[in-house]
Amino acid sequence: MNGIEYLADTNAVIYLLSGNDCMKPFLQKKLAVSVISFMELLFFPSITDKEEKTIRQFLDKCDILPIDELTREKTILVRKKQKVKLPDAIIAATAMTRDLSLITADTGFFKLEGLQVEKLEP
Repeated sequence: MNGIEYLADTNAVIYLLSGNDCMKPFLQKKLAVSVISFMELLFFPSITDKEEKTIRQFLDKCDILPIDELTREKTILVRKKQKVKLPDAIIAATAMTRDLSLITADTGFFKLEGLQVEKLEP
């Protein structure tokens, strides 16, 4: 899929933009983000104009993966099988339907059956 190597969870992008070393192995990789992470990154109430500009500049370099029909159906299956918040289910389904590993520090993703996860330890 367009050379995409990983799907970055919202927290992975935050760590990357803050210079956290846990994202060092992924600096030269082609990353994508779910449309859910895109929205989560930009709607923090206390986000400054400078922070928003930095986030948008990063996101412009990423593929933003939409919620297509396959992802919608996989999200429903994930939610039926396992207790997970809807945004997380959508992010997981986005990775699963595109056969991408999800980069995250969110331990809730580690229990999801069928999801490939690259664990971050900030």
